[in-house]
Amino acid sequence: MITTPTSARPSSGVDASSGSGSQPRVPALPHRAALAVVLVGVFLTGLDFFIVNVAIPSMQADLRASEAQIQLIVASYALAYGVGLITGGRLGDLYGRRRTFILGMIVFTFASAACGVATGPGFLLVARLVQGLAAALMVPQVLAILSTVYSGEARARAINWYAATAGIAAVFGQLIGGILIREDLFGLGWRACFLINLPIGLAAALLAGRYVPESRAPGRHRLDLIGMVLVTLALVGICLPLIEGRAQGWPLWVWPCLLAGGLLLTVFVRQQRWRGANGGTPSMDMALFRERAFTAGLVAQLTFFASMASYFLVLALYLQQGRHLDPLDSGLVFGVLGLGYIITSMTARKVAARLGRQTIAIGCLIRILALVLQIWAVAKIGTSGSVGWLVPGLFLDGAGMGLAIAPLAATVLARVSADNAGAASGVLGTAQQVGNALGVALVGLVFYDVLSRGGGADRAYPDAFTACLYCVLGISVLLAFVVQTLPKAPGRR
Repeated sequence: MITTPTSARPSSGVDASSGSGSQPRVPALPHRAALAVVLVGVFLTGLDFFIVNVAIPSMQADLRASEAQIQLIVASYALAYGVGLITGGRLGDLYGRRRTFILGMIVFTFASAACGVATGPGFLLVARLVQGLAAALMVPQVLAILSTVYSGEARARAINWYAATAGIAAVFGQLIGGILIREDLFGLGWRACFLINLPIGLAAALLAGRYVPESRAPGRHRLDLIGMVLVTLALVGICLPLIEGRAQGWPLWVWPCLLAGGLLLTVFVRQQRWRGANGGTPSMDMALFRERAFTAGLVAQLTFFASMASYFLVLALYLQQGRHLDPLDSGLVFGVLGLGYIITSMTARKVAARLGRQTIAIGCLIRILALVLQIWAVAKIGTSGSVGWLVPGLFLDGAGMGLAIAPLAATVLARVSADNAGAASGVLGTAQQVGNALGVALVGLVFYDVLSRGGGADRAYPDAFTACLYCVLGISVLLAFVVQTLPKAPGRR
């Protein structure tokens, strides 16, 4: 059953006031609007991760950008987001999670405005980098807030909503982008994909100040600047080659960059242990990794998102380039997957209360069945059949994802104390982003290799997509085994 450890309850980390005597007090228990407000941050950051893919053709034409520039614009958000999550989480622990969330939301909103009025590819690249850094500042606070201000059944329900929101943003991002571009709101074209964030983001920032309780790590801690620099450089060294390597044909610089990233990560771990042993406050408490729920859960998180992100990529390529669907029609196909996701993600909490870790394993088994159905459907469709044959497999695939994702997040955070909630959430988010990048790099490599051997013709797309479905199926089988290393229930070793 999903429970909250005593050390993570509000009494250890929630301020009764907003941080100073001159500021208004907030309720000791969170207002029911608090959950909705912080989930807006999850939705917007997830949406902007996927929605830009739909806007690429019109964005490239309007800005007269080269293909290399467009690739950098797309990758910059993912890179800044991925490398900043651990630092963002720790800043929330130290300076207040509500305060950091609001700051991140404001910067994200204005960076979105800058993206929407960009006059050239360089301007847009910088705006996307800032947008990614703001997302890294904002998103770790959400899980940290949910883990510290809610307890028991309310906490389990809140984390379930978090997982559902993140998945909905990913699944429906392409559909929302397709609608915005086709409707051409106010003649804005692709710019509407960014400018739509303005009213939503500003409203969320205002409401967060009113309804979200403040929380921070208890006691007075000093910022670990050296640790933050080390972990940021290490993650750049790891994520940059994974994100850009495939797009650039795996150039020579990729391998020393990965090696440097690994070495810097080792130095970071040693520095954190030294700082903790000498009375300092490390950016990341290494004791977290002695909890089996946390370490095994991170591996499961990385594995799950390696299969999910790569699958979204190759499905979109197959539908739009292989089957020549426009972004809106392709988004409608994704909507079938989203329907299955919504149904099971809303019930996953109750299933996990009875079955524990096996809920995630069942989700994997449903995905495996769904992928087998899709392999059969692609063969049935060939080069001229209807994509309607994919519908049963897509629906089941979404159902499997929805059943796995919420219990996975709850398991990883089950025994995290309030003073490490932000840092742990940042590590969880980093595992997700590294999984995304790793899966896209490896499965994308398979897709383009098969496609090139087929001459890039339409008939090669079914073969390339099928090869990737087998890869994703293998990752799902691996995840089903990884799940067995998790504690039988959160709170047990």
